Amino acid sequence: MKRSPVTLRGAERLRVELKKLKSEDRPTVIKAIAEARSHGDLSENAEYHAAREQQSFIEGRIAEIENRLANAEVIDVARLAGSNRVVFGATVDLEDQDDGGELVYQIVGEDEADIRRGLISITSPIARALVGKSSGDVIEVVAPGGTRTYEIIGVKYV
Repeated sequence: MKRSPVTLRGAERLRVELKKLKSEDRPTVIKAIAEARSHGDLSENAEYHAAREQQSFIEGRIAEIENRLANAEVIDVARLAGSNRVVFGATVDLEDQDDGGELVYQIVGEDEADIRRGLISITSPIARALVGKSSGDVIEVVAPGGTRTYEIIGVKYV
Protein backbone atom coordinates (compact mmCIF):
# COMPACT_ATOMS: atom_id res chain seq x y z
CA MET A 1 0.00 0.00 0.00
CA LYS A 2 1.20 3.49 -0.83
CA ARG A 3 2.23 5.68 2.11
CA SER A 4 0.23 8.89 2.51
CA PRO A 5 1.81 12.07 3.80
CA VAL A 6 0.26 13.55 6.94
CA THR A 7 1.38 16.41 9.16
CA LEU A 8 2.36 15.77 12.77
CA ARG A 9 -0.75 17.71 13.85
CA GLY A 10 -2.98 15.66 11.53
CA ALA A 11 -1.60 12.37 12.84
CA GLU A 12 -2.20 13.53 16.42
CA ARG A 13 -5.83 14.45 15.61
CA LEU A 14 -6.34 10.94 14.21
CA ARG A 15 -4.81 9.37 17.34
CA VAL A 16 -7.08 11.45 19.60
CA GLU A 17 -10.17 10.44 17.61
CA LEU A 18 -9.10 6.79 17.69
CA LYS A 19 -8.60 6.88 21.47
CA LYS A 20 -12.07 8.45 21.97
CA LEU A 21 -13.72 5.87 19.70
CA LYS A 22 -12.09 2.98 21.57
CA SER A 23 -12.34 4.26 25.16
CA GLU A 24 -15.67 6.14 25.09
CA ASP A 25 -17.84 5.50 22.03
CA ARG A 26 -17.32 1.74 21.73
CA PRO A 27 -18.13 0.95 25.42
CA THR A 28 -21.19 3.25 25.29
CA VAL A 29 -22.65 1.52 22.24
CA ILE A 30 -21.94 -1.94 23.71
CA LYS A 31 -23.95 -0.95 26.81
CA ALA A 32 -26.76 0.36 24.60
CA ILE A 33 -26.88 -2.95 22.69
CA ALA A 34 -26.97 -4.95 25.93
CA GLU A 35 -29.78 -2.79 27.30
CA ALA A 36 -31.78 -3.02 24.07
CA ARG A 37 -31.36 -6.82 24.08
CA SER A 38 -32.85 -6.97 27.55
CA HIS A 39 -36.10 -5.53 26.17
CA GLY A 40 -36.90 -8.78 24.38
CA ASP A 41 -37.92 -9.32 20.76
CA LEU A 42 -35.01 -8.01 18.65
CA SER A 43 -36.86 -8.10 15.32
CA GLU A 44 -39.03 -5.11 16.28
CA ASN A 45 -36.59 -3.39 18.61
CA ALA A 46 -35.65 -0.01 17.08
CA GLU A 47 -33.15 0.81 19.88
CA TYR A 48 -31.30 -2.44 19.22
CA HIS A 49 -31.08 -1.85 15.47
CA ALA A 50 -29.99 1.78 15.96
CA ALA A 51 -27.29 0.72 18.44
CA ARG A 52 -26.05 -2.02 16.09
CA GLU A 53 -25.88 0.50 13.25
CA GLN A 54 -23.92 2.89 15.47
CA GLN A 55 -21.58 0.05 16.46
CA SER A 56 -20.98 -0.76 12.81
CA PHE A 57 -20.12 2.88 12.10
CA ILE A 58 -17.73 3.07 15.09
CA GLU A 59 -15.95 -0.18 14.19
CA GLY A 60 -15.61 0.95 10.57
CA ARG A 61 -14.17 4.30 11.63
CA ILE A 62 -11.71 2.61 14.02
CA ALA A 63 -10.51 0.34 11.20
CA GLU A 64 -10.24 3.30 8.82
CA ILE A 65 -8.17 5.40 11.26
CA GLU A 66 -5.91 2.47 12.17
CA ASN A 67 -5.31 1.85 8.45
CA ARG A 68 -4.56 5.52 7.79
CA LEU A 69 -2.10 5.70 10.68
CA ALA A 70 -0.43 2.44 9.63
CA ASN A 71 0.11 3.82 6.12
CA ALA A 72 0.92 7.39 7.13
CA GLU A 73 4.21 9.07 6.47
CA VAL A 74 4.22 11.62 9.30
CA ILE A 75 6.04 14.81 8.38
CA ASP A 76 7.11 17.34 11.02
CA VAL A 77 6.46 20.62 9.23
CA ALA A 78 8.59 22.62 11.72
CA ARG A 79 11.69 20.75 10.49
CA LEU A 80 11.13 22.12 6.98
CA ALA A 81 11.52 25.75 8.14
CA GLY A 82 14.04 27.92 6.35
CA SER A 83 12.95 27.07 2.84
CA ASN A 84 11.24 29.65 0.67
CA ARG A 85 9.92 26.95 -1.67
CA VAL A 86 6.45 25.48 -1.34
CA VAL A 87 6.43 21.80 -0.39
CA PHE A 88 4.11 19.54 1.59
CA GLY A 89 3.21 21.14 4.91
CA ALA A 90 3.89 24.73 3.84
CA THR A 91 1.50 27.49 4.84
CA VAL A 92 1.21 29.80 1.86
CA ASP A 93 -0.05 33.40 1.83
CA LEU A 94 -1.62 34.24 -1.53
CA GLU A 95 -3.02 37.34 -3.17
CA ASP A 96 -5.81 36.79 -5.66
CA GLN A 97 -4.72 38.77 -8.73
CA ASP A 98 -8.32 39.08 -9.92
CA ASP A 99 -9.91 40.69 -6.86
CA GLY A 100 -6.96 41.54 -4.57
CA GLY A 101 -8.23 39.22 -1.81
CA GLU A 102 -5.77 37.45 0.43
CA LEU A 103 -5.89 33.72 1.14
CA VAL A 104 -3.89 31.50 3.46
CA TYR A 105 -3.64 27.76 2.84
CA GLN A 106 -1.63 24.96 4.39
CA ILE A 107 -0.84 22.03 2.12
CA VAL A 108 -1.69 18.80 3.95
CA GLY A 109 -2.48 15.15 3.27
CA GLU A 110 -5.76 14.10 1.71
CA ASP A 111 -7.11 12.86 5.05
CA GLU A 112 -6.52 16.24 6.72
CA ALA A 113 -7.93 18.54 4.05
CA ASP A 114 -10.61 20.96 5.26
CA ILE A 115 -11.05 24.04 3.07
CA ARG A 116 -13.03 25.83 5.81
CA ARG A 117 -9.93 25.70 8.02
CA GLY A 118 -7.57 26.63 5.18
CA LEU A 119 -6.20 23.08 4.83
CA ILE A 120 -5.88 21.95 1.21
CA SER A 121 -4.95 18.51 -0.05
CA ILE A 122 -1.56 17.99 -1.67
CA THR A 123 -3.51 16.50 -4.60
CA SER A 124 -5.76 19.56 -5.12
CA PRO A 125 -5.26 21.70 -8.25
CA ILE A 126 -4.10 24.75 -6.26
CA ALA A 127 -1.61 22.72 -4.19
CA ARG A 128 -0.19 21.09 -7.33
CA ALA A 129 0.24 24.55 -8.86
CA LEU A 130 1.98 25.85 -5.71
CA VAL A 131 4.47 23.02 -5.07
CA GLY A 132 7.99 23.99 -6.09
CA LYS A 133 7.19 27.71 -6.35
CA SER A 134 8.56 30.50 -4.10
CA SER A 135 7.52 33.89 -2.73
CA GLY A 136 6.90 36.37 -5.54
CA ASP A 137 5.91 33.70 -8.06
CA VAL A 138 2.58 34.02 -9.85
CA ILE A 139 0.56 30.86 -10.49
CA GLU A 140 -2.52 30.06 -12.52
CA VAL A 141 -5.01 27.52 -11.23
CA VAL A 142 -7.66 25.97 -13.43
CA ALA A 143 -10.67 25.57 -11.15
CA PRO A 144 -14.27 24.56 -11.82
CA GLY A 145 -15.24 28.26 -11.78
CA GLY A 146 -12.55 29.21 -14.29
CA THR A 147 -8.85 30.05 -14.22
CA ARG A 148 -7.63 32.01 -11.19
CA THR A 149 -4.31 33.82 -10.84
CA TYR A 150 -2.50 34.15 -7.50
CA GLU A 151 0.77 35.69 -6.35
CA ILE A 152 2.64 33.92 -3.58
CA ILE A 153 3.17 36.54 -0.86
CA GLY A 154 4.83 34.31 1.72
CA VAL A 155 5.77 30.74 2.61
CA LYS A 156 5.92 29.55 6.23
CA TYR A 157 6.45 26.25 7.97
CA VAL A 158 4.65 26.21 11.32
